[in-house]
Amino acid sequence: MQMNGEYELPADKETVWQALNDPDVLGECIPGCESFERDGENGFKAVAVQKIGPVKARFAGNVELTDIDPPNGYRISGEGSGGVAGFAKGGANVHLRDAEGGGTVLSYDVDAQIGGKIAQLGQRLVNGAAKKVADQFFENFRKILANEDV
Repeated sequence: MQMNGEYELPADKETVWQALNDPDVLGECIPGCESFERDGENGFKAVAVQKIGPVKARFAGNVELTDIDPPNGYRISGEGSGGVAGFAKGGANVHLRDAEGGGTVLSYDVDAQIGGKIAQLGQRLVNGAAKKVADQFFENFRKILANEDV
């Protein structure tokens, strides 16, 4: 599965960069997140509940940041297991650039693999669910940067 997107955020690049590296902010932004905590200098552990079509599962996984270029971007890689529902693993390149007129543009390119029951649901359903989660994450992230309620 491949996915990409771009979001304009109401904060300068340094503020966005700090938020992208704050486990409290990230945990608040991830839909269904039960826990998100730092695990080492460039790693995190997470637990989130996700529903994809008829399959609902609790995914536990690890995330690692590499190719770190503050405040311009990084590569985020991770893998998670949802028990009998299956697994997901992959990564995303995240880039920040100044937006015209202020703010920051965040762009991302994701490459992920899934397996188990969720892979049997069909690519269209899984891609739609992944896009919905990404949109919810970035809307929550935008609200935090704008000091709005999530």
